[in-house]
Amino acid sequence: MIYGYIRVSSDKQTVENQRFEINTFCEKNQIVVDRWIEETISGTKNIENRALGKLLNKMKKDDILVCTELSRLGRSLLMIMSILNQCMKKEVQLWTIKDNYRLGNDINSKVLAFAFGLSAEIERNLISQRTKEALARKKADGIILGRPKGRKSSKKKLTGQEKKIKELLDKNVSLSAISRILNVHRLTVASFVKDNLLKKV
Repeated sequence: MIYGYIRVSSDKQTVENQRFEINTFCEKNQIVVDRWIEETISGTKNIENRALGKLLNKMKKDDILVCTELSRLGRSLLMIMSILNQCMKKEVQLWTIKDNYRLGNDINSKVLAFAFGLSAEIERNLISQRTKEALARKKADGIILGRPKGRKSSKKKLTGQEKKIKELLDKNVSLSAISRILNVHRLTVASFVKDNLLKKV
């Protein structure tokens, strides 16, 4: 079986670019994806809580997992190494397009995965360090970071959903039902209605 794996970190990102790259790659190599796995989740999330984890448990010897790059699998060295180790134990192949890796149960695969994962982790740590240094400089210059005390953010989780919520309320839909529809907590809806919609009624 050949599996195509696509992951995006947020619903603002699109899966279409990754799907296009995988399809183009498969056409060039005259192979066909038997099953697609798509998920919208952070690469830092525990692999057991992701669709990828369930897929890896299900895959068998000689199966092929195709993705655009190793960073789609995970965002830390340990996670990438763990995934690669699981693939090697099950004799599953892992192919990446941008990195052009064909990872299997051999020493080269282990070295490549280690090097890539390490560089990705170093890059993230450097970005984090630069951000902390920039914030420290601003603080040293007397710049107040964040919102001024006592001021609430004008943008809330349900900002932009006013019309939809108003329509549901007009149809006598309960706050609990609205919260399920919008995938938020009931108290979030209640607070939003109190602070926004009821003022307009």
